[in-house]
Amino acid sequence: MTKFMIKWGAAAFLGAALLSSCSQGEKADLLVYNANVYTVNGTFEKAQAFAVRDGKILEVGTSESLQQKYDASQKVDAQGKPVYPGLIDAHGHFFGYASNLREADLVGTTSFSDVVQRLQAQRKEFPQAAWLMGRGWDQNDWNVKQFPTKDTLDKLFPDVPVIIERVDGHASLANQKALDLAGVTAQTPSPTGGKIEVKNGKLTGILVDRASDLVYQKVPGATNAELTQVLKEAEQNLFSVGLTTVVDAGLSFEAVQLLDSLQKKGELKMRVYAMLTPSVKNKDHYFKNGPYTTDRLTVRSFKVYGDGALGSRGACLIHPYADRPNETGFLLDEVQNYKDLAAELYQHKFQMNTHAIGDSANRLILQIYGNLLKGKNDLRWRIEHAQVVNPKDLPLFGQYSVLPSVQPTHATSDMYWAGDRLGMDRIKHAYAFKALMQQNNMIPLGSDFPVEHINPLYGFHSAVARQDAKNYPAGGFQMDNALTREEALKGTTIWAAYANFEEKQKGSIEAGKVADFVILDQDIMTIKPDAIRNVKVLSTYLNGEKVYGTK
Repeated sequence: MTKFMIKWGAAAFLGAALLSSCSQGEKADLLVYNANVYTVNGTFEKAQAFAVRDGKILEVGTSESLQQKYDASQKVDAQGKPVYPGLIDAHGHFFGYASNLREADLVGTTSFSDVVQRLQAQRKEFPQAAWLMGRGWDQNDWNVKQFPTKDTLDKLFPDVPVIIERVDGHASLANQKALDLAGVTAQTPSPTGGKIEVKNGKLTGILVDRASDLVYQKVPGATNAELTQVLKEAEQNLFSVGLTTVVDAGLSFEAVQLLDSLQKKGELKMRVYAMLTPSVKNKDHYFKNGPYTTDRLTVRSFKVYGDGALGSRGACLIHPYADRPNETGFLLDEVQNYKDLAAELYQHKFQMNTHAIGDSANRLILQIYGNLLKGKNDLRWRIEHAQVVNPKDLPLFGQYSVLPSVQPTHATSDMYWAGDRLGMDRIKHAYAFKALMQQNNMIPLGSDFPVEHINPLYGFHSAVARQDAKNYPAGGFQMDNALTREEALKGTTIWAAYANFEEKQKGSIEAGKVADFVILDQDIMTIKPDAIRNVKVLSTYLNGEKVYGTK
């Protein structure tokens, strides 16, 4: 054999080995290709493909390059469909939404008679239930826009305690049986931060804000087995609309422990950013042990209630309500208690997230924050809702790096009657998402579900078109505060992650981040606005695992 033949043989062997190596490629668990990928990275780049291993994104690039480079055990041909980072709801109530799945659904009722019919149907379906409960009524959607009274409930359900919660969770209607069990009479003083409605010396059954707690504390709690079942149902509902992380605003110690145990056992997969209630038990435990983080659960914030809701006239306003000149709403606690709690959270390095809807409540909370934060910072304290903000107070968000966490569908739900509450001058400064976003160049978006629908695309549509499901009003509601589509997408992905201190782990499709993503049947970044609410989720992936869909 000549030297030439030996060299040629060696070269051929090496070439074959290299070809074999290239054909095998680097190992990956999943390769998504032929996609229209919105990475939502720092430059808002688009891509065609990405590879996943061990639940994290390996690389993002073109379909051709990644198909050549990676040997994936699972391949997904997206067929040109749009792919986005997993959607994040920056303010919802996962635990509460799940619990409500066993109650009468009163959302969309057009009259109190409609409410009563749904309650009768609920009682017929669950005749042995100790309590008859429901949620979601809104008198502003009825022809008679006054709070209902308990008279009809007393006649129909004299021996069954009934309590039904208004859509915003800030007012309830209870029948006499429920009030008797709670020991509430016409002489019972209204608690701080609440109102027991009495007319002509008699209870109407209406309980506003903290007054509702007098009755709800008498309702038997669900067992862990019952809660587990409804949490699983709720999770599937959320996956079906593309959510992979939810911020649960206001959780008890026991609720957090249950979520953590279910996640660790693999019974729940949804990622949760937990806002704790400022209970003694929560403070004692978490102030001693500090923030708690797992792959799917983050606990490092507290949810505080500043005031009530605009719809029930509990939002605390600087000047009286336009339709109730003698009322300004109210705070849900004493001012000094807010100051003391803020100081505690600052000392123990926990994020403070405060519900503030009225302009007076927003002003107070911004001032309390500012006295502690002093100036620019990275503590990411938040004001939840920030619905009515006086223009003089708007710069304080930027001055103290306070994040306004808003829910776009609140604007398009409230727009029918918010002007009646606020008057024509003040309504101009309400639901000012663009102006709020400009203070810190970001704005996390949520839904406040179950107050609003769980679908984040509804919020996306409301943010950019400022219209409701009926595409009303033509031209949009106060369009000077609409967000661009890029801003709206960031608000429900990377900005929501940032508000949770999680922007390095999620919120965009980039190498090293968790492989949470969603595939839609249409591109919400390019289709006509009136088509956005009809877009369907084809599949939802969490950690590279398909948790919803067939694609």
